[in-house]
Amino acid sequence: MADDNLSAASHLGHLFVVSAPSGAGKSSLIKALLSTHSSDSQPLQVSVSHTTRAPRPGEVDGEHYHFVSHAEFATMIEQGAFFEHANVFEHYYGTSRVAIENTLEQGIDVFLDIDWQGARQVKEYYPLAQLVFILPPSVTELEQRLIGRGQDSADTINKRMASAKAEMSHAGEFDYLLINDDFAQTLAAFYAIVVAQRQTLAHQINRHGDLIKQLQQ
Repeated sequence: MADDNLSAASHLGHLFVVSAPSGAGKSSLIKALLSTHSSDSQPLQVSVSHTTRAPRPGEVDGEHYHFVSHAEFATMIEQGAFFEHANVFEHYYGTSRVAIENTLEQGIDVFLDIDWQGARQVKEYYPLAQLVFILPPSVTELEQRLIGRGQDSADTINKRMASAKAEMSHAGEFDYLLINDDFAQTLAAFYAIVVAQRQTLAHQINRHGDLIKQLQQ
């Protein structure tokens, strides 16, 4: 393990890594979780990744992704700026180390929307990260969701389906597994994972150490 690994003792927030094949509902679940359960007392925040791909219709730079050139991304890799990075569909994606560390130190729970490659890197760098994998109810349903988006060509969808099978083969490396059949039920289960992490002894001592000492005297 690297010497500069994140120290759990210095961070009040939790790190959740969420992975899924394209079309499984990962981004929608994260968005719904933040919109319904984030508050001033228990803030939730999704990390905004850097990417070399072009923005899709409706995507805003700095909100959905930080869109950069391949040259800029390569420079950031050399500078050690990324918490994790990966090559997906010939485009690079990466998560800022400084942004993650600063956010966790503020007591904010952070969600990373990344693939299994990035999840593996994060777990090695920060073992206390909780890895959540989301599966579709079936391969047929996954394909229908991709077609229903109306954003990709038939050739791109075929590539995404092939990639999805490879992605799902790594689900066993994760701490939690959610099957997104019923969205409301999956969202509730997702939030239960977040709540459970906030009740661990280590987290409560970290956040309420003085109170716990007083009560135990």
